[in-house]
Amino acid sequence: MASTTNFRNGLVLSIENELWTIVDFQHVKPGKGGAFVRTKLKNVKTGRVIDRTFRSGEKVEDVRLERKQFQFLYETDGTYHFMDMKTYDQIVADKNVIGEAAQFMKDGMEVELLFHGSNPLGVELPIFVELKIVKTEPGVKGDTASGGSKPATLESGAVIQVPLFVDEEEVVKVDTRTATYVERVKQS
Repeated sequence: MASTTNFRNGLVLSIENELWTIVDFQHVKPGKGGAFVRTKLKNVKTGRVIDRTFRSGEKVEDVRLERKQFQFLYETDGTYHFMDMKTYDQIVADKNVIGEAAQFMKDGMEVELLFHGSNPLGVELPIFVELKIVKTEPGVKGDTASGGSKPATLESGAVIQVPLFVDEEEVVKVDTRTATYVERVKQS
């Protein structure tokens, strides 16, 4: 059991038979009444974010999640196949477990899978991934003065906004947390 004094970002709690991770928290001491802790919680499975308030000193069940390095092998019909980097065992996870991370995964990529017991609960991608642009409209000369952007489809299937000077077949660095373009990658 964890007390509100033990709260920290990333702590996983079990509330009403669901797993929630603390995204943000704030201890509040009002002039009147007892102190409390205001939290922002993210559901581990669904990714839904809620606000919740706990009385100071309240106890909540904390959960230990195990993180393991896996290599993403391939996807077929909404099931994702991974290989353990140490034991070479393969596991399968469905689209519900992978969630939004699926749009930035490509074959051979190393990811961290989160486990509660033997069940995979989610996947954590590297903060930055490098993906090739497979489809985008050509930039028009002279349009760069406004610093505009255009949609680009990546090799993983994701669509992000890129600057007008970026063309097809170029490799770009993408921030997986915000799904945004960071920079072009020099190809050797």
